[in-house]
Amino acid sequence: MDLLRRLLRYGFDTGEKLLSLAFPASWNPLLNLGALGFFFYWIVTASGIYVYIFFDTGVAQAFASVEYMTNDQWYAAGLMRSLHRYASDGLVAVMLLHILREFALDHYRGVRWFSWATGLPVLVLVYFAGISGYWLVWDKLGQYVAIVSTEWLDHLPFFGQPLARNFLSPDTLESRFFTLMIFMHIAIPLIALVVLWLHLQRIVKPRINPPIGLAIGTGLSLLVLSAVAPATSQGAANLAMVPGRIGLDWFYLGAYPLLEKLPGPATWSAAVTLFIVMAAIPWLPPMKRQRAASVDLANCNGCNRCMNDCPYNAITMQMRSDGRPFEGEAVVNPDLCVSCGICAGSCPTSTPFRRLSELVPGIDLPDRTIAAIRADTEAEGARIAGPARIMVYGCVNAGVATACRSSNVGVVTLNCTGQLPPSFIDYVISLNLADGVIIAGCTENGCYNRFGSKWTIDRLASQRDPHLRARVPRERIKAVWAGRLGVAKLRREIAALETSLKGLGPYRHHADRAVTPEDRADA
Repeated sequence: MDLLRRLLRYGFDTGEKLLSLAFPASWNPLLNLGALGFFFYWIVTASGIYVYIFFDTGVAQAFASVEYMTNDQWYAAGLMRSLHRYASDGLVAVMLLHILREFALDHYRGVRWFSWATGLPVLVLVYFAGISGYWLVWDKLGQYVAIVSTEWLDHLPFFGQPLARNFLSPDTLESRFFTLMIFMHIAIPLIALVVLWLHLQRIVKPRINPPIGLAIGTGLSLLVLSAVAPATSQGAANLAMVPGRIGLDWFYLGAYPLLEKLPGPATWSAAVTLFIVMAAIPWLPPMKRQRAASVDLANCNGCNRCMNDCPYNAITMQMRSDGRPFEGEAVVNPDLCVSCGICAGSCPTSTPFRRLSELVPGIDLPDRTIAAIRADTEAEGARIAGPARIMVYGCVNAGVATACRSSNVGVVTLNCTGQLPPSFIDYVISLNLADGVIIAGCTENGCYNRFGSKWTIDRLASQRDPHLRARVPRERIKAVWAGRLGVAKLRREIAALETSLKGLGPYRHHADRAVTPEDRADA
């Protein structure tokens, strides 16, 4: 399982890197799969409503109404039919890629099992809705899909009479069949939308709309495709004849040749087994996770920062329980916490300047504490030497920082770049532990913990608390969003900062400056 994840992760990382040559980071399609899925869903919905206006549910009229849209009103209803078809294919494609990417990133185990468990039914429902749409066209492909589907369903013991007998001859098929199918084709996507709502309940600020530029580009591409290669039917269905050579939509109907050729019990057993395995994957094997964040009420003033920064709704503010004169206190739900440490990075008490008391923030990770990060920082600062010493704080999920450790480059690992309080940068430079600081994380817009890189950028720009103080020289700081394939990029940025630092010369030592009120507050 680990080998498969690593191979898939390498494939996605390579794809993201190649696409970054053509797209800005925020527009990268592989970093917007969920949002693109919603975008395709809305196109399918809007185009489906338009097509429904012209669709006739009669046995003889169904195919004729679709042909009217395709040929007589090709410029409107025909274009909408093609949009409906291609957006449906796009929806399946991005959903499958999204599931594979979440699997590759190990975003399906531990506390993330809920998103996986609610995502699988959505995929099944989308397939049911898409397949029912091919029945409605009632061309030769629709006839083939209907016969193979009903013969496959007849292997279940749930139906009193065989469903396939409805397609034995033209006389056995009634118009109410199309009324039932159109109801299913509309109702199933609505059910899927409700399940999608559940799917997003444990995620803060889910990305459900792609960037405007990516949306416009995707929409225009679908329009061009619909105009150049419009969706067409494959001849009217005729139950008196067996469909001959037909073209399949492999996005939805790829399994149909197997359903047609293999025994029903075998295909049903394979389908049920596959679904059970997919549903059980989060526990095969269970994730060995770090302990959840813990709150120290003696240092928590109920400021809300940790709750506002948590990407997973794992922190809530509740009434004060220790009698201290604060309005609330942070409470962590261990069932939702992924131990990213972003909350510790947001806590105003996570400052390394504290010396008069033990460095215990209001909220912290028991297995990777702020005190341990300070100790590692001081140890690396004592080890490195040279005219341009650099301290690199590297996210373990990017995993490239440790490869850059050298005699003048110290490396301190973080669970996420968002775990680093900006005061650590001030600490390193003002106490002369290094001449410059680099924060190395996941690719831009591709943070493993969703908001770690964004919050870091906002803190460095003094747009989010806790922010980096104005006294810290920005020319000595770099944020490098290298990602898992970015060792070469990180080394180039380190070399560039080394050259810059040699030109700047040594920073004035903290002890050479007058003590400021900010310093006293930190102490």
